[in-house]
Amino acid sequence: MIETITKMFSYAFVQRAALVGTLVSLCAALLGVSLVLKRYAMIGDGLSHVGFGILTIATAFGMTTPLYLAIPGVIIAAIILLKIGNNSQIKGDSAIALISSTALAIGVAITSLTTGLNTDVCNFMFGSILTISETDLYLSVGASLVVAILFIIYYRKLFAITFDEDFSKATGLNVVMYTNLIAVLTAVIIVIGMRMMGTMLISSIIIFPALTSMRLFKSFKKVIISSAFVSVFSFLIGLYLSYAYDISTGATIVLVNLIAFICFNLVNKIIHE
Repeated sequence: MIETITKMFSYAFVQRAALVGTLVSLCAALLGVSLVLKRYAMIGDGLSHVGFGILTIATAFGMTTPLYLAIPGVIIAAIILLKIGNNSQIKGDSAIALISSTALAIGVAITSLTTGLNTDVCNFMFGSILTISETDLYLSVGASLVVAILFIIYYRKLFAITFDEDFSKATGLNVVMYTNLIAVLTAVIIVIGMRMMGTMLISSIIIFPALTSMRLFKSFKKVIISSAFVSVFSFLIGLYLSYAYDISTGATIVLVNLIAFICFNLVNKIIHE
């Protein structure tokens, strides 16, 4: 095992994937707790479809670093999604379905008319650690650190709006601004993580660690810490298994997260029997 790990980390693409993946997993876990508790869990799935649409369009027009277009594009989509979701006529999951399916359709249509559904587009859909370039590495690390720092700075305010929006409004807290902040930070992490996890699986690293931790812990702080540990641990184990057994990285990480969820659930049942 030690020999396999040593050999694995001798490759530059694995080193890049490990660094980016660890930071993305950590940030996704931090944001995931608030998203799950606020019933915005599927926002990750919707934004990943938007991200796919933008990335495929950028690739079709020959952009060497499509993340530069995808990150601001998905941030705008996240804010629009929240505004539509607050509309009395279009709520929650309907807003997500409306925006995500439209963005996905536009991306596929434009790609079909230009480069076609080539290997790069398929990598965006299913993920590939080979696609993380050195430029992507710098951008991803920088963006992830910004997300983590902002989360720490506004931790108490995010905690307040997560559990009681009405009380937060009564105390003068700008609930709309901080809800938008959560959506913006989530959008950044979604786009960065799509390179490795793919459109189809990226939302799982936001949802799974939070749900897993909630099986055993009840306080917000403990769930946050546990989610961060579970997410990073699942990523590293998934990365190792995908290399050792030549399995899709994104799929392996999700399966490890699933095993962690089952284990936490079993421990919870044993404790409460």
